[in-house]
Amino acid sequence: MTVPSTPDSWQPPESVSREDTLVRSQAVLAKPALPLRQTEDIFRIHALGLDWDMGVTVYEPADGKQIIRGADGKKIGVFLLHGGSGDYKSMEPIAKLFAEKFGCKAVAMTFPGRLYLDDPSRDWPDDTIHADGTVRTPIWKKGERITGDQYEVVRDTSMRLRYGTRTVARAKPGTTFYHRMAAWPVAFEEGMKDAMRRHFPVEKYSIYLTGHSTGGPMVFFMSQRVENVAGMLAVENSPFGFIQEEQHNWSGALGKVEGFERVTKQKAPRTDPFNELYIRTWRDRARYAGPEALGQEGPQALMRLPWLMEEILDWWDKTKARPQFKAEYIITHNIRASLEAAARAAAARLNMSGADTEALVQHYLGYPYPQTGPGAKPVPPVLFCISKDSRDHSPDVYREVVLPMFAKLDPAPKVKVTRWGAGVHTYHKSEAGLPLGIAPPVVELYVRAIQEGYFAV
Repeated sequence: MTVPSTPDSWQPPESVSREDTLVRSQAVLAKPALPLRQTEDIFRIHALGLDWDMGVTVYEPADGKQIIRGADGKKIGVFLLHGGSGDYKSMEPIAKLFAEKFGCKAVAMTFPGRLYLDDPSRDWPDDTIHADGTVRTPIWKKGERITGDQYEVVRDTSMRLRYGTRTVARAKPGTTFYHRMAAWPVAFEEGMKDAMRRHFPVEKYSIYLTGHSTGGPMVFFMSQRVENVAGMLAVENSPFGFIQEEQHNWSGALGKVEGFERVTKQKAPRTDPFNELYIRTWRDRARYAGPEALGQEGPQALMRLPWLMEEILDWWDKTKARPQFKAEYIITHNIRASLEAAARAAAARLNMSGADTEALVQHYLGYPYPQTGPGAKPVPPVLFCISKDSRDHSPDVYREVVLPMFAKLDPAPKVKVTRWGAGVHTYHKSEAGLPLGIAPPVVELYVRAIQEGYFAV
């Protein structure tokens, strides 16, 4: 049996070259796969006077005795959240790596409303924008439907530089859609707590959280709300909403790529209303495909624009079965006015007293921030991993915004960043020599960090 290292004796590398990334990936993929047990758990919770159907998919060694332990002696549990467009299937490649190659128990949760409960495949039918002008909307409770008369479809051109033309469904006050859009943050919190209680009991497991992109601020606010969360496996994982807000506003966020300087300017803060659901289209792949092609091919990538567009549209055709709608900006970008409006709308529906209303407002406003004060659990240690050609997670923004803002927390958590010499924002996307992107060596690094005591405090 290996004797665990002391917490400060093992540190992650600051960077890993492309060559080393390839070697590490090949070594992980060559490891024998443990027999896997995969199960779905659908459960109902009650939050803010409404019922919500939540779903997680569990990946674990078929023989429970093969679940490995960390430096603290407890079994390793990994809780995963997808990004803004997906569901648990977006996290399945990395969840399986944790379970099959390393013997961890992994639980991938789907955001409230994202799971297509009407079909066992969980694939959404049709496209996100329908021929009759209606759009795809969440299923927060089995059998409940958000009908077209509950919202107005709006074409938004205010952020064309980043998104092109955005389509949003604006919920009408007084409708079920409106009430759900006001209440989902609390349902999300309670659903995550319940999922972790169900699958990672405190006496047996230490939990390590990871949230891809939009899922990042959600797992960060949960890191202090669940007793046995021990660390943050933050690969292409956005930080707390108040830090993400600053990243968005940072004038250098677009930076430089391979000597090609892009035009940058200070960006206006986001103001998304809580009752607007963003409906994704092929444009959301395009806004990542452009910077990725620039990083990998240089400016000459524009010379193959028709080919690049074909790749984007082919991608959309394959992935439109995923949910492809989003409402989380109010937390991920710390939109305080919208958080407060959502809380007051939920309180009004429940006829809350003035004191209870103000308490709910403060609860909502707390989601983008770490908890502080007497009795608050400290933010656990964080290990960020960022890919070479990530659109939003550049070394500059970590050096100039993310790390300094974490350092100002009291107490300041241990935070390190490893930059990989390959990969893109969707870090399990294949590229030459890397059939699962950088995911295999990233998972290996995290398992080693857990077992070597990096997350011990």
